[in-house]
Amino acid sequence: MTVILVFGAIVVLLLAGIPIFAALGLTAAGILLLFEGSLSSAADTVFAHLNKPILTTIPLFVLMAQIMIRAKVIDDLFDFAHTAVGHIKGGLGVATVLACTIFSAISGSSVATALSIGSSALPQMKRFGYRERDALGVIAAGGTLGILIPPSGPMILYAIVSEASIGALFLAGIIPGVLIALVFAIFCIIMAYRRNDVSAPERASFAAVAVATRRSIWALLAPPVVMGGIYLGIFTASEAAAAGALYALLVAVLVYQNFGLRDLYDCAYQTMRTSMMVFMIIAGAAMFGHAITIIRLPVGITEAVAAMGLGTTGFIIAVMALIFVLGMFLESIAIILITTPILLPTMVHLGIDPIWYGVLLMINLEVAMITPPVGMNLFVIKGITDAPLSEVVRGAAPYVVLMLLGLALLIAFPSLATWLPYTAGFGR
Repeated sequence: MTVILVFGAIVVLLLAGIPIFAALGLTAAGILLLFEGSLSSAADTVFAHLNKPILTTIPLFVLMAQIMIRAKVIDDLFDFAHTAVGHIKGGLGVATVLACTIFSAISGSSVATALSIGSSALPQMKRFGYRERDALGVIAAGGTLGILIPPSGPMILYAIVSEASIGALFLAGIIPGVLIALVFAIFCIIMAYRRNDVSAPERASFAAVAVATRRSIWALLAPPVVMGGIYLGIFTASEAAAAGALYALLVAVLVYQNFGLRDLYDCAYQTMRTSMMVFMIIAGAAMFGHAITIIRLPVGITEAVAAMGLGTTGFIIAVMALIFVLGMFLESIAIILITTPILLPTMVHLGIDPIWYGVLLMINLEVAMITPPVGMNLFVIKGITDAPLSEVVRGAAPYVVLMLLGLALLIAFPSLATWLPYTAGFGR
């Protein structure tokens, strides 16, 4: 009953239009006032959660993406993908997925990926005979890769709330992210062969591919600079974020030479706004986690699960089903910050690897981005076309099934997520 009341209070506040940080904070304040009679413990709790060096990764990765976008470094990505693979049957769909995968590793944002790549890919796909529904679907689904492929904003938030290693989570997302992108690409090719009216551009010459590669090389090198440094032990996650931001700035100023002080100010301003929003959310989540600990809510859930005898697999399946339903109505950040503090003690009790669970959670949140009625990417893609929302939903539906199959595969084979980080030296 306590779980229902707490969860219900947050959902009602969110549906009333109250921001997530305020909903979490208000719910926590109500609990603390009822059970402690004061809010005196809230300040220390918030300070302890915000006084962490690892939080510097958030503004630094945001700044990196802002500079790359502002300097138009990423504009050459789709041209490169189009030139390299566009000539095969279904190649434009593959090029869209490839461009989304690379851009995800730069921006860390699902919405930014769908919007940036979609504006370039949609006209080309329609030109070569793709049904608008199919084109919108692959763009919407490709954009979701920004949640799973590092540096992912939601992944950083999960790491902070669960106190898991951000470096380990980043590495854990690479193999599942690449596999899902590969499945998307294969699906695009299969669907193109099933439709005779889909054509493809002529094969680009070697010289054209070389030119496209040379133009996009600075964007292509950004992910290896960040993730390669973490894997090789050269950087911590915070240092990798700083290196990525510095790399983006040097490329914008010295190579593209289209980035001035005004651009730097605008990027810094947008970074500040985004980072402060995230920090306020973390503060609200800190209060919420402290409040539910006071009333022993996680302990009650752990005891209930133990009494039911679900086991690790049964618990994971039940949680994934719950998050799938929540994803239809709540945004990704809300799901992370509401469910993680409640479920984490039970996961520890059952011996569930928080890195593995984090990747499962990210895939489920990818599904949420293209699941109606509040799938964010559906509305982003709707905004760049005149097609009705129902067409975007129908186009994205097959990719929901593909991602759920990927989720089931990762549940069955956890090493797909855990092998890379533990090989790199991140212990359990």
